[in-house]
This record gives sequence, C-alpha cells and structure tokens, in this order.
Amino acid sequence: MPAITAQGLRKRYGDTLAVDEVTLDIEEGEIYGILGRNGAGKTTSVEIIAGLRRPDEGTVTVLGLDPWRDRARLRTVLGVQLQTTALHGALTVREMVRLYRSFYREGAEPDALIEQVGLTEKRNIRFDNLSGGQAQRLSIALALSGRPRAVVLDELTTGLDPEARRQMWGMLEDLRGSGVTIILVSHQMEEVERLCDRVAVIDRGRVLAVDTPEGLVERADLDQVVRFRTVAEFDPAMLKTLDAVDTVTVEDEEIVVTGRGELLQTVATALVRADVVALDTRFQRAGLEDAFLALTGSPIDTDHQERAA
Repeated sequence: MPAITAQGLRKRYGDTLAVDEVTLDIEEGEIYGILGRNGAGKTTSVEIIAGLRRPDEGTVTVLGLDPWRDRARLRTVLGVQLQTTALHGALTVREMVRLYRSFYREGAEPDALIEQVGLTEKRNIRFDNLSGGQAQRLSIALALSGRPRAVVLDELTTGLDPEARRQMWGMLEDLRGSGVTIILVSHQMEEVERLCDRVAVIDRGRVLAVDTPEGLVERADLDQVVRFRTVAEFDPAMLKTLDAVDTVTVEDEEIVVTGRGELLQTVATALVRADVVALDTRFQRAGLEDAFLALTGSPIDTDHQERAA
C-alpha cells in the first residue's frame, strides 16, 4: 500500500483551474519528485496533500490519515517545508528549533538537528538576521524536528550555495535510507536526477507523466549525438545505413552522427569493422531538462532567482 495517495485532485481559484485531476501514488521510503514550471500546480498539489488547502474534488491519504479530518494526528507524522515560511523574527535558531521540537512527544535532538542542516555557528542568531539560505536551512530543520515518517519539501535547496546544497542532498539520502517518504518539489534538474526514485511532471495543473528520471528521458525518445574526427580518409555515408542512425553530417572536418537507441556502440562497432580510427570522440545524450521540454513544450523556469548563503 502506498504511503501517500492522491486521487483526482481538483482546485480552482476563480476562473483558474490550478489543479486538474492530479493523481499520485507515492511508495513508502521513496523520494518522489514533482517537476513543473512556476504556476503549473505543484505547490497547490503538495499543500493539499499536507492539509494546508482543501481540494474542491478528490481525496488524499497520508500514512492512512485524511489530511483535513485528521490534521492533528497528521502533524505528528508529516513534516512540511514550504518555499516561504513566516517565523517569529525575534527568536534565535536554537530557540526556534527547541520550540518546534516541544510540539512532539518524540523528536530530534535540537542541537544535533541544527548541526545536520549546517547552522551550528548561527544557532544564537535571530531569525530576522539570517540570510535567505540560512532561513531556508532553518525551515528544513523545523520540518524534521518531529522525526516525521513523511516529509514535503518545496524547493529544498533554493537560496543555498553548492556546498550547502550537496549537504542537503546527503541528508535526504540518509532520510530515505531510514525509511522516510519524501515529496520533493524542485526546479533543480541535477537535484531531481540525483535524488528522485520517480518523478511526476506537472503542467497546467495536470500530471503529464510519472516515471524514473531515466524513464522520462527514454520516454521522450530524443536524439543522441556522436561527434568524432578521423585521420585517414573516410566516407561517412557508410554510417547512414545503420539502424540506430538518423543523420550524418560533416561540420569543420568533424563528423556528426545523430540517432537513437545504442547509437554510440553502433557507431563504434561500425568504425572498428571498417578499420577507421576515431579521434576526439564526444557523446551527447539527452537529459531530464530535454525530456521536460519534449513533454511540456516549454523549458523549465530559468528566471527562478536564488540567493546563496
């Protein structure tokens, strides 16, 4: 039985249908990515799952609980970190974490949690004096203060520098290893490709595809490219007869082969059989960002601003 299920979710704001028949099944102990552009319906969907918004239609179950009817019980097993969080500006990091820890019968040790998110040196700094990235790390600590069995993380690493981002990735991998179910909403393709067991692509309020990151790329069936040079004379037209090859062109003495499937292996085998030595070989495979573009018709947001700290 899945840890989290959402069936036929719909949510409308005036004339805008923000969430349109969203259905998700998230297994226990997996990191489940939700990928989409700004305004695609990602945040509204996870807010419904977390019991922060009531759907107009559809049902949600989180670890056997209804997020709306069982809100008090849900708070003991579900942690939530949203993009924007309103916290008491006069409290220090340590005071905030200790306060949130007090809400739970059992939970994480505050100082250990502060260290886990990299805020030990800032533990006595007031929230109002934290940078954007530091505030983001604090919100993650608060979401984990009750040692939840499931957690929703909306733009986990927004505002974090590369080192802090990788630290958070390691923390998520540890959480998954301990059996925690994670919903990860992210714009970061590298983050999704590294962490997520499965990914739901959402566009205009609807789920377009659910698969592993590799499966989404494979499903998009995008071209691969092999580029190489040769020393001896070579007629590249011979490669056009290969099943995996779509096109063969020559650009500034470089042979460019596009195709699908096992393109690199097919080309390499053909060159060996023809006794042709390839130099400066480069292979380009489509990635998750290419697959997202193919599935939605638009690139992921490039103007999503971050403030590192």
